[in-house]
Amino acid sequence: MDRYLLRYFLAVIDQGTFSKAAAACHVSQPTLSVGIAKLELTLGKPLFHRTSRRIELTSAGATLLTHARRIEAEFARAERSVRGIATTSVVRLGVLTTLPPRWIDVYLDRLHAEAPAERVEIVEGRERELNERLARGRIDAALTVLRGDDDRFERRTLFKEGYSLALAAHHPLAGRQTIDAEELLDEPMIVRRQCELLPETSRFFTARGVRPFFPARTTNEERALAYVRSGLGITIMPDSCKADGIVCIRLSGFDFIREIGLLFGSHAEAAELLARPALGLLTGTIAAATADHSPDI
Repeated sequence: MDRYLLRYFLAVIDQGTFSKAAAACHVSQPTLSVGIAKLELTLGKPLFHRTSRRIELTSAGATLLTHARRIEAEFARAERSVRGIATTSVVRLGVLTTLPPRWIDVYLDRLHAEAPAERVEIVEGRERELNERLARGRIDAALTVLRGDDDRFERRTLFKEGYSLALAAHHPLAGRQTIDAEELLDEPMIVRRQCELLPETSRFFTARGVRPFFPARTTNEERALAYVRSGLGITIMPDSCKADGIVCIRLSGFDFIREIGLLFGSHAEAAELLARPALGLLTGTIAAATADHSPDI
């Protein structure tokens, strides 16, 4: 199996189309297509489902992907070793967009101070986007939501937390311990479009006859906090998203819990990654941030 065929294969996955993959490999599209056909002939199985809209991996392609990433990484490592070039690999880390931005700030400050030679590539995304990138080998690990029914990736749990109703500190209900959904009939609500619990939240309020006015919709957590802080509206947020000027109160009956941790791509060695300062400092930062956090599970 020639290396260039694997590079063609990986390029199609990373670029999404044969034409873009050919451009990335500096060959014509017919040349790349012939190469992929040769690889499929060698393996005796099709690697892609080809449609007019998109290209998807077959089961054989998904199996090859796991090995192809490792083989290409070993090729690159061997070349650098023979040439006497220091091998500093990059840790490609996916980060869930609904995690507190301040955690990443602290983590990056520590990384710069304690492991300046460590190379990290951060890719932000929603839960589904990060899972897709992991499956395709485009990131090595993801700091994201862990689902009990998903066993595709090796995992490590870091913490669990619930959700609260976030209100401005000057809101009339800010002094309450708990709030019933029915009390929010006339309250404007901020829609956090990136929230992994958005469908469940919508059903929760609809079932209780609450159909609020939505003065803002955003995919930015800091902007959502700013809207709440200003009094523009209230919203549902994970407990870890607490901020100055905002009060978090339990919403009666809203008992959802999310589990946050690391997922590892099948092409990556979880033990090796966890031994790297890049992930060691990350897990340490989150452990410190959630040390006194004890959700009611």
